[in-house]
Amino acid sequence: MDPGEFSQRFKRAPVLGIIRGISKDHLDPVLQCSKNAGLKFLEITMNTEAAPELIRAARQGYGSTVCIGAGTVLSITDAQTALDSGAQFLVSPTINTELAEFCNENKVPYFPGAFTPTEIETAWSLGACMVKVFPASLLGPRFFKEMKGPFRDIPLMAVGGVRVENVAEYLQSGASALAFGASVYSLDAIKKGCFAEIQSKIEEILLEVNLFFPTI
Repeated sequence: MDPGEFSQRFKRAPVLGIIRGISKDHLDPVLQCSKNAGLKFLEITMNTEAAPELIRAARQGYGSTVCIGAGTVLSITDAQTALDSGAQFLVSPTINTELAEFCNENKVPYFPGAFTPTEIETAWSLGACMVKVFPASLLGPRFFKEMKGPFRDIPLMAVGGVRVENVAEYLQSGASALAFGASVYSLDAIKKGCFAEIQSKIEEILLEVNLFFPTI
């Protein structure tokens, strides 16, 4: 997908689910409850066992309604493996210049991670679709409010420690998007089969986000 088109789609539904450490047996019910909740974007991290296989299965089973990406992409090798498996976008915890250039050359939507003002500016200058502020839990919502001063036009996604209870605070402070992982996709809850609970949490988050982005 063209990065420009992807960015527009993501701005209309700016919520990303992060699946990490899941087994193949649990993939389908997790994807199903995510789809049922209305989630439009999901990443499977590359440090999950058999990640390429999981990404491929997710695209085949849910790609018509959910945009599937790869997270924790740390190298061009990771990126190529993910894309070969069907990933539609890539997410990293840090800034990797070579990886950014690879994504630009191949027209791949890319979310690099940043933690400081300098890193935010650098990530955006390298062609990020949106800058992933990570870990947001160590910076807090106030950081986003402060960053909107010098970087009013740079969209920032809160990642790390996002949960139902603080979604509104991050968005009120200037976050353009948010991502959630273990606070919703708890491996313990998944192993216990608590998929209705997971779906309910996603629905709550989307409801909160809808107050700020009515087009979601």
